[in-house]
Amino acid sequence: MSATEPFWLALGIGFVVQGYKGFRTFFTTGRWNLRRFVETGGMPSSHAASVAALSTGVGLREGFGSSLFGATLFFSLIVMYDAAGLRRAAGRQAMVLNRLIDEHFKHPEEDAQRLFELLGHTPFEVLVGALLGAATATLWHWMT
Repeated sequence: MSATEPFWLALGIGFVVQGYKGFRTFFTTGRWNLRRFVETGGMPSSHAASVAALSTGVGLREGFGSSLFGATLFFSLIVMYDAAGLRRAAGRQAMVLNRLIDEHFKHPEEDAQRLFELLGHTPFEVLVGALLGAATATLWHWMT
């Protein structure tokens, strides 16, 4: 495993998971929503998959007792907490604000855009993403 392999693995699994969400939207709705390829939120969390793959790859390469693994693990936990906590709360607030505008204003500004509601993840979406990332890094390590 090269020194940058955990990085490339994390980047790759992030793109694969995000791509899956874009194609899944097409297959369930029958229409392309190209924003789904770059939007946050949804099952599974591509952020969690990426950082879990990064931490696992670093742990397998450098050792799970190394300082580098500790740093990537800390970073990964912050990203996953943010996805399931802070961004999810912001998404709920956007949902409430959109509903208030729809129900209480007869003529909202024409150029006003609805707030994006799918910002974060449920804890289960983060868990599935993290397991997917860790499993991918472990499988990659065994194959190479």
